[in-house]
Amino acid sequence: MKEAQVRNRLRVARAELDITQAQLAEMAGVTRQTISLIERDEYNPTIRLCLLLARALGRDVGELFWLEKPGAPEGRAGR
Repeated sequence: MKEAQVRNRLRVARAELDITQAQLAEMAGVTRQTISLIERDEYNPTIRLCLLLARALGRDVGELFWLEKPGAPEGRAGR
C-alpha cells in the first residue's frame, strides 16, 4: 500500500510575502538549502520545523503542510 505524502505550500506563502529562501531560512534557523528541499518535496520537515516556518510566515501550520492521500491528484484536492 502506498503511503500518504507530505505536501506543502511553502513556496506560495513565501512568494506572497515577497521573501527569499535565504530570508525564510534565517527566520526559521535553517539553511537556504533546507527551504529549497522542502519546497521541492524532497525533504519532510519535522513538526518543530513546520511550526517554526508557519510562525515565520504568519500562517497556520495546516495552511502550509498537509498529507496527500495515496492516488489523489497533485495539489490540495488530495487532502
